[in-house]
Amino acid sequence: MAHKTEKLNPTVYVVFVSLLLDLLAFTMILPLLPSLLEHYKVNDSTGLYTWLSNKIYYFQRFVGAPERFNSVLFGGFLGSMFSFLQFIGAPIVGGISDVVGRKIVMIACLIGISFSYILWAFSSNLVLFILARFFGGISKGNVSLSMAIITDVSSMKTRGKGMALVGIAFSLGFIIGPLIGAAFAVWAKTKSGDWFVVPALFAFLLSVADLLFFVIFFKESLPPEKRSKSIEETLLNAKVLINVIDLFQFTAVRSVKEANIKKLRKIGLIYFVYLFIYSGLEFTLTFLTHHVFSYTSMQQGWMFFVLGLTMALVQGAYVRKIPQNKIKSTAVTGLWLIVPSYVCVGVASEAIMLYLGLLLYAVSTAMVVPCIMTMASEYGNDQEKGTVMGIFRSLGALARALGPIVASIAFWSVGSMITYLTGAFFLVWPALTLQKVN
Repeated sequence: MAHKTEKLNPTVYVVFVSLLLDLLAFTMILPLLPSLLEHYKVNDSTGLYTWLSNKIYYFQRFVGAPERFNSVLFGGFLGSMFSFLQFIGAPIVGGISDVVGRKIVMIACLIGISFSYILWAFSSNLVLFILARFFGGISKGNVSLSMAIITDVSSMKTRGKGMALVGIAFSLGFIIGPLIGAAFAVWAKTKSGDWFVVPALFAFLLSVADLLFFVIFFKESLPPEKRSKSIEETLLNAKVLINVIDLFQFTAVRSVKEANIKKLRKIGLIYFVYLFIYSGLEFTLTFLTHHVFSYTSMQQGWMFFVLGLTMALVQGAYVRKIPQNKIKSTAVTGLWLIVPSYVCVGVASEAIMLYLGLLLYAVSTAMVVPCIMTMASEYGNDQEKGTVMGIFRSLGALARALGPIVASIAFWSVGSMITYLTGAFFLVWPALTLQKVN
């Protein structure tokens, strides 16, 4: 019986705490974006706000969105830029860590993230704020590194539990972080001048706490004898990962048999399609609840709080305990659940139907991402785990960069019902395809 209760390596808990601290600081800014953009609308001395506003105004007219949603579109483009930078950064970070070890690269990422918050605190104009987001995005390779570390220190039996803990860190981060941000947003309404300095310094303190915690408690998870030998080859791999065709082909992974590479490509494509459509719904949900249900920002905050709480509970009580042989079937079930979720949200004219759709959406999310990540982590030798997880992180970041733009064009061009029902129709493919993967 002893083998059934195999314990998680303590390093997994170090990664969990580090990720949680990072995500609290990262998600805190989300409810502040509208207030920040209002601030720069009045106080931007560089002219960048006016130039970007004009570009977004043309886009808003093109898709027929009401003008009051300009700040949401603005936030969406900033989010897409952030995801696109992650798409570029994650494979480079993963590849370098395969050669020099995880700890030094993770520390570099955490220093970059801390620097981005300092830059935010000093961002008296929009150019500096976007530069801060740029540094934050390019340093965000810490998430794919966390996945690679968990893969380093886990056995086949405990890997699913480790990935579920990453999911729980995300859920908790997205529950507590936005609430801290919402409190700062309410506080900001009573202040004038550069009020954002206080939340920026709070995020900076969280990031420094994360950095110190990691430096003190993390023990290197990739010993020298298991590292890749050539930095040139690794950086060539990173270049391959930024080429979209090579990325989907998993060209950078060389230690895996041809039959397994085919499976890996299929899982990668399933993950991309799922996250592409998923991130579109996630982004346009703000439009839908405001437009159809007249939600205030606070009501939306509570809605995301309940979603995050549901995900954390499902991951903590169920996904974390799934045995190795049930990982795939759980991912398939999660993919099937998102289909009726989209149908319910699409046809919802009353709150009960919307909540039913969102409940299915939260349960599905809690199951799909950790399980697919666990499936992916089974491929590649010790030298290439960072590369494989970097590819999946890049696929996810690319999906999150493109999904919101496509979804918002669809939402304002053909309406929410057609957008979500079309999303539901296309989401049948990932579920069917994953079912066939051995």
